[in-house]
Amino acid sequence: MARHKSSPPAIRRRGVGMLRWAVRVASSIVLWTALLHLSSLLGLPRQQLQRLLCCNRRCRRRGRAPRAPGWVYKSNGYLLISCNGGLNQMRAAICDMVTVARYMNLTMVVPELDKQSFWADPSDFGDIFDVNHFINSLQDEVKIIRELPQKFSRKVPFSMQPISWTDSRLANNGLPLKLQKLRCRVNYNALQFAPSIEALGKKMISALRKTGSFIVLHLRYEMDMLAFSGCTHGCSDEETAELTRMRYAYPWWKEKEIDSEKKRLEGLCPLTPGETTLVLKALGFPRDTRIYIASGEIYGGEKRLTELKTEFPNIIRKEMLLSADELRPFQKHSTQMAALDYLVSIASDVFIPSNDGNMAKVVEGHRRFMGFHKTIQLDRKKLVELIDLLEDQELSWDEFSTAVKELHEGRMSEPTRRKAIAGQPKEEDYFYANPHECLGAARKRREKLKHTEI
Repeated sequence: MARHKSSPPAIRRRGVGMLRWAVRVASSIVLWTALLHLSSLLGLPRQQLQRLLCCNRRCRRRGRAPRAPGWVYKSNGYLLISCNGGLNQMRAAICDMVTVARYMNLTMVVPELDKQSFWADPSDFGDIFDVNHFINSLQDEVKIIRELPQKFSRKVPFSMQPISWTDSRLANNGLPLKLQKLRCRVNYNALQFAPSIEALGKKMISALRKTGSFIVLHLRYEMDMLAFSGCTHGCSDEETAELTRMRYAYPWWKEKEIDSEKKRLEGLCPLTPGETTLVLKALGFPRDTRIYIASGEIYGGEKRLTELKTEFPNIIRKEMLLSADELRPFQKHSTQMAALDYLVSIASDVFIPSNDGNMAKVVEGHRRFMGFHKTIQLDRKKLVELIDLLEDQELSWDEFSTAVKELHEGRMSEPTRRKAIAGQPKEEDYFYANPHECLGAARKRREKLKHTEI
């Protein structure tokens, strides 16, 4: 078969060009993230950081995206994102990567969602979020396309796999204000759920509101959480063995040997349903409180909820608000189920998470943004100490209840600034739990409401 003599060199030149382009983009992302962390640690002013990142006038012009909806600019490349984890971990990652794309003038491809983790959810981005709204609502900041152009679709020449906690996240602190506000804009405006999810969420909230107020208990006592964390307090020997086997079966769960009791006493385990019941009673919630359980399948089944149901009989689950036909399309789609829980959680009168995972933090931040709606941030380390003293009869019920109430004064999502700890991002307050840079309007709404009540 006849072949152009020039074809092989042309192909080689095109391949080399694509590789150079990909290396430039990847290197820029790594350098940008590293410099942001470094600037936070060293206290570099924003202008100095910008000079480090963009050292000539032409680069500075190119890095400033036009604000009009029909803007045209020279893209520095394409940013492809593959998110991992559950709904809220992926949500935060998307917000961060949109911010990266904006800062570096990268054209962003609609993100891919995790399909290979424990949940094995086959949902695509458009099954969870409203794609058109996502693209259109950010068009004055970031160019977003549905898929990579055909000429690049056969092979992406360079990719990066995050290897540690900080590799896939922007810093909580030290970023320019406009970037922090963009993270909020993506989270609270651009990432609307798909119409089918929004519709069912509104139906659930309406049904709950018809009979008065309700609280949401995010009871993160599910098999994956217990296996991953190694938290087995209250589990039988057989259950502990099952959870341990599961932890060793997932190679990307790096921590294998875990002292469950030590971790519990450090406040690093979710409260059990029984412990949560004691806390709700101690905080003064009446017996007739309507409690929506936001979670997947509770490990141990309904028997694990016996104590909670005995003390608080008005327990509500999705299955009580929606018909089997309405829920059927969501079966085996845990991320879509989590989206329904998210909508109910941000609309509740009080939100109480039994742990401080991604959903607990992201929902807390969203409720702050909506007007500092009450979220009770349980101090699990102190709580397990008090619970053990109660069960050992070293505290009376009245003493226990008083101590629990005093412990949580000031832990109800009041306006405050994030705690920043240089060089320890895991120990400082998470941006998405308290995006204080974006809460000016929420503070005004809160003060206006207080004034009205007075």
